[in-house]
Amino acid sequence: MIEIGDPSGGRLAALEFGPAEHPLAALLLHANGFNARTYRSLLAPLSDLHVLAYDHRGHGGTTLPAEPEGRTDWQDVTGDLIALLDRLASPPLVLIGHSMGGTAALLAAAERPERVRRLVLLDPVIQPPERRGEGHAGLAEGALRRRSHFPSREAALAAYRGRGAFRTWPEAPLADYVADGFHEAEDGVTLACTGAWEASSYRAQGHDPWAALARLSCPVEILRAETGSTCALAESAGSVSVETVPGTTHFLPFEAPDRIRAAIRRAFA
Repeated sequence: MIEIGDPSGGRLAALEFGPAEHPLAALLLHANGFNARTYRSLLAPLSDLHVLAYDHRGHGGTTLPAEPEGRTDWQDVTGDLIALLDRLASPPLVLIGHSMGGTAALLAAAERPERVRRLVLLDPVIQPPERRGEGHAGLAEGALRRRSHFPSREAALAAYRGRGAFRTWPEAPLADYVADGFHEAEDGVTLACTGAWEASSYRAQGHDPWAALARLSCPVEILRAETGSTCALAESAGSVSVETVPGTTHFLPFEAPDRIRAAIRRAFA
């Protein structure tokens, strides 16, 4: 667990990958509703890189406050990342972010350019400028309808396998998602990321990723989904490289892990 100085005394739960004796090289920021462990099978083969992946507030084992009422943007999630960057005694880092995590990485890099070496963004949420602030009502409603309790993690895994949003997921990331995606309850297990918190992230779209892109001083590689991408930026420009990965959906880190690992490797070339 990592303390980030929140007045509540809450902490970030994190996983380390690679050789701990090496300087920290990268941070991984997960998608809304997920957790750091979900990306274990993606990161584990990068065995020579020291990577830290942590659970955002409202997710996994992190204990920072997660009050959905009144949220208008992702500055809370971004602020946690900035606080962590400020505390880490490391060289400038590569930030690897998926979906909401990619957007938070982009916003934080614009605020702390001296702490960020490069961005690798996996289908980040970047809406067209004219839709800034427009929430994703359908996704929010779906989050609120999600089943939150199961008799066991095994039952949750069986319910998810091959269905709905998980239909394209291999077994390993799905099992890892379930492992840290639930907390123990008296009658089984309950979602660590509540439907209300997940829904608030879909609705709270008042941040400005386009302004952050304009302020960036580091190179960016964006990998977009071919189907259902959340990234409106579709063409490379200047120091921002954009690639649409064939045969992928928004869950491309699990559908095309070799392509994602190659992009991470390029960030250190």
